[in-house]
This record gives sequence, structure tokens and C-alpha cells, in this order.
Amino acid sequence: MNEKQLAIGETTIYGRQELINPDGLFPIEELEKIALQRCKTAREAIALIGKLAEEYGYADMAECITLADPKEVWQLEIAGSGKGKPSSLWCAERIPDDQVGIEANIPRISTVDFNNPDKFMYSSNLKSVAKELGYWDGQEPLKFWKVINGKKPFAIREFYVLSSLAPSLNLSFDAEELPFSVKPEKKVSVQDVMKFFRETYEGTQWDMTKNLLITVKKKDANGNDVEEKVKSPVAYNWMNNDLRTLINELKPGTIERQRTIAITGCSYSHVIQCRSWLPDEVGAIAWFAFDNPGESPRIPIFSGVTKLPQSFSICGQQRYRTDAAIWSFREANRLATVNWTRGRTLIEPAVKEFEEKALAEIPAVEKKAAELVKTGKNEEAKQYVTNYTNDFAFSAMKRWEEMKVTLWGMFGRGF
Repeated sequence: MNEKQLAIGETTIYGRQELINPDGLFPIEELEKIALQRCKTAREAIALIGKLAEEYGYADMAECITLADPKEVWQLEIAGSGKGKPSSLWCAERIPDDQVGIEANIPRISTVDFNNPDKFMYSSNLKSVAKELGYWDGQEPLKFWKVINGKKPFAIREFYVLSSLAPSLNLSFDAEELPFSVKPEKKVSVQDVMKFFRETYEGTQWDMTKNLLITVKKKDANGNDVEEKVKSPVAYNWMNNDLRTLINELKPGTIERQRTIAITGCSYSHVIQCRSWLPDEVGAIAWFAFDNPGESPRIPIFSGVTKLPQSFSICGQQRYRTDAAIWSFREANRLATVNWTRGRTLIEPAVKEFEEKALAEIPAVEKKAAELVKTGKNEEAKQYVTNYTNDFAFSAMKRWEEMKVTLWGMFGRGF
């Protein structure tokens, strides 16, 4: 996000291989950077990204970026335009103010209303190129997901979230497509969104650990020996492919793989709020987490923050580095899954503690920052929120580093 409360989130949606044109100038990251440097609103950003991608060529796999400002939220899906002069096919749809949308590595934009500029933006030659490439017959309504992908436009994550928010719609997993967005049956809080990011479907029909039961012997209230089926303490929903394969080899059908929302391979995730009633210095807040969102705390980063810990600038996703912030969390998180029944008793209360701490403190932080801005002390407001974010980040990193030591004590003599 930038200092004007323009926020961007990204998910790779792959798309058709034949649309990729490596001669294009822009990968998605560069388009995002330029938009954040130059734009104040989501509409401005979409227009700029689309113009640059069409004029100079889009070189990446298909991507979806969610763009938000204090007034609107849009989802932009973008792909290359195939062989020849590099250009781009793209379409953006606005999510209605009272609805929730989701995109999780799959194109979702369906029928494009070319006569509704309030809700749709699109590449200038979308119709002609889609028809020329054979992805649209020119007669039926143009469904954008069919143009850039052609495969089923949802999977378990989209179905789970939309069904959870609007259960009365009775959405079907067997449907050709789901609504682009739904009106939730109760107001959605930032805590609700954080909870979705932690989701592994535990306790539902998609729980991959539901069949991983063992028999334990115990005494009942009368002192009699009884047997009980319980979940294995080493069972958890982030098991790797090798372990799932081994278990299914021993007993076929034990685990049906599901793509959980929280995964151990995650580098980072964020939940961003943009608030028009607060000054820009404190109006937008990114609830940022390194590593697995099911195990890591959320660090509040305000739009007025001017500096983050040095370790945040070092990438540790593909390599082990003790000076990379991600490893402050990743080591404890991985150790906790050695015996998740025990490990979660440390991790989950700590996540809850930091979430509640931030939610309790932030109203006062916002009030003070807003007062500083009101009196013309904008730079002091930025320094104030910068100090708060950095203190919170260092505190979270320290706690997870301490839990790593505790977990080694628990499991150090054997896994």
C-alpha cells in the first residue's frame, strides 16, 4: 500500500500458456510498483496498469490483483495477448460495497458488462482479440475467465469462503461457476478475515486429519479400563505430499488432499483496511504476517509508517537466513508441527494474544495520530505510528524466537 491508502493484493492465476509473451516489458510486480508510486485510487491504478500493459506488453503468467482505496475495491485479472506484438488482455470488476469477493489462484471474472463503466474496466481490444484467438464466438456473453483460462473458475477455497459467508445461498461445488461476490449474512470484521486466512477446514468434511485416529486406553470415572478413538497427536492439516502418500499407501483413501487456505509454504500474507474517516497517515493498516498464516501473528503496519525493521527487507523464502524476519517465525512454526497437538498449545494462544493486543491498542494509536495530523504535526504522526509498528514487530519476533527454544526443549530428544 502507499501513503494515500491505495492498497494492492496479488494472487497468481496462471492462465493459458499460449497467452504468455516473454517479449513484453512488464511483470506484475513492476506494474504494481508503478501504480503505488503514481496513483491515489483503485480506478487510477487499474487504468494506468492496463495502459502500460497494452502499450508495452505484459510478460508474466496471468495474475489477479485486488486493488482497494477507502471508497472502492476492485479485482483486476490480467494476462498476455499471445504471439506477435506484446500487449495484454485484462478486465477489472468492482466488488459491490456490501459484498465480499475472493480470488485464490483461479480467474473469477465472468460475464463482462461492456456498458457498465461503474463496475467494469477492460482492455481496449478485449473483444477483437478474444474472438481472433478463438476464445469467444462473438455471440454469447463474453466470460472473461473462459478467455484467459477456460477451466472451472473456482475450487475449494472460493467455495468455502463464499458458502461460509452466505450459507442461505446453498452454493453447489458442482456448479459451473459461483457468484463473483456475495452479500454476507452478517457484518464481516477484520478478525473474521484473519480467521479465514488461518483456515485448514479442521472439523469439517474437508478436514484431511479426520481419519487419522488412534486408539488410546484410559480409565473412566469408575476406574474401569476403556478404549477411545482420538486424533493422532502428529496429525495436522499441513502434512507434506510424501507423508500423505505414505499414509494412503498403507491404507488407500485415508487422506483426500485439500488445498487449505493457510499453508506452510506461504511467504507472507496481509489483511488491509482502508478507512476514509481517518487521515492518510493512519487510515490504512496492513495486518501483516510472515510464513504460515495459520501459525504467525499479525503485525499492524500503518500507511504512515516510514521505516520497518531491517530484517523485513531480507528475503528468506528460498533460503535459511537468521537475519531475515521470516525465520523468526518459521523455525518455531515448523517445530510446532512435529507434534501439533502439543505445539499448537504454544502457537495458537500467542497468535490470539498478539491479535487481541493490537485490536485493544490501535484505537488509542489512531486517535493520537489523528490529533497530531489535525494540529499540523504530520511528520510527528508518521514517526509515532512508525515507532508503534516497529515495537510491535520486534515484540512478535522475540516471542516466536523464545517459543522456538521452548519447542526444542519439548522435542529435542526425539521427534
